[in-house]
Amino acid sequence: MNALIAGASGFVGGELLALLLRDGRFKSVTSVGRRTLDVRAPKLEQLQADLGAIGDLPAADIAFCALGTTIKKAGSQDAFYQVDHDYVLNFAAAAELAGVARFLLVSALGADVRSRIFYSRVKGETERDVAAVGFESLHVFRPSLLLGKRKEARFAEKLFVGLEPWYRPLLIGPLQKSRPIQARQVAKAMLEKAFAPVVRTEVVLNHQMF
Repeated sequence: MNALIAGASGFVGGELLALLLRDGRFKSVTSVGRRTLDVRAPKLEQLQADLGAIGDLPAADIAFCALGTTIKKAGSQDAFYQVDHDYVLNFAAAAELAGVARFLLVSALGADVRSRIFYSRVKGETERDVAAVGFESLHVFRPSLLLGKRKEARFAEKLFVGLEPWYRPLLIGPLQKSRPIQARQVAKAMLEKAFAPVVRTEVVLNHQMF
């Protein structure tokens, strides 16, 4: 298959790109982003694009979207909305025009258009609007707190890693479903769903990715 990926410079996206490039089932992988990656591979193409106005994308069978930021990093709620909603929707629309039938989206645990929490509400609106694009198959992944090696360390993640031996025994029952998850595990779950039976829309919850 020919694949498109947006957000390959990010946490989950970087892990996913590495898996795609090693998987012989993919003939080509095109990374769409504002900057080039320090990654080189025979089947990797890099397309620098303004995510606010992407334009035409090369023909592809499947697309992966791991775009996302934080309000702190974006600088404001409006800037966060632009990245986590507008850019994602732009990529989805461009991918659909490029012939993509299956779209896989990284969202977040608790995504809900009715949420009083801004972050969760934006994620819910993004899921809703991507679903309206009309892909043959849409898979939405809702991870909890992401763990792994980042370029920039985040306090919450360092805290959870340090306290893991103590909090893990407490994660029982419903709490077990929201335990932190490695970014690589999310990427592996996305790769697996890339070859799953066609479904109109599927939401993959945090605990289902372990």
